[in-house]
Amino acid sequence: MKREDARPRLTLPVGQRDHMLGKESAPVTLVEYGDYECPYCLKAYPIVKKIQKQLGNKLRFVFRNFPLSRVHPQAQEAAEAAAAQDMFWEMHDYLFEHQQELDSGSLKKHAAALGLDTDSFNHDLDNHILAPRVREDFLSGVRSGVNGTPTFFINGFRHNGRWEAAPLLAAINKAIAGDG
Repeated sequence: MKREDARPRLTLPVGQRDHMLGKESAPVTLVEYGDYECPYCLKAYPIVKKIQKQLGNKLRFVFRNFPLSRVHPQAQEAAEAAAAQDMFWEMHDYLFEHQQELDSGSLKKHAAALGLDTDSFNHDLDNHILAPRVREDFLSGVRSGVNGTPTFFINGFRHNGRWEAAPLLAAINKAIAGDG
């Protein structure tokens, strides 16, 4: 008899509300709770990109907001404001690639550089229109046992190992093989 997995699980299943890359039919879904201002998330960013490229259609990637500071959640809101214009992943990448430029003025410049409707973007950012969406992700992370970033879940179970390329890829491959 197989022993029940004791690792923490996602309390909010992946669904239509999420930002996803990859096919729903992929054998593995990797969920990251991250913060655009976190230096560790910045280190994880190219690792996830590499794994996505390597695994192709075998992987679906989901990013959820987990701002570590209540004082600076604006980058998370900027990504969601871009999502309102169907440009979440473009802004996601841009924020990590410009992590030292995440103040309000820079975020607005990033939106312009990406070709977003800046009037709409600035309105959403200035009025914290998407703060509830960021908070929803954050609270789902708290309920799922997230207490730092980046935190990864593989097929709904928290990955408790290291998130460097080799151990994360090994855990994902184990899940693809049906052993994880």
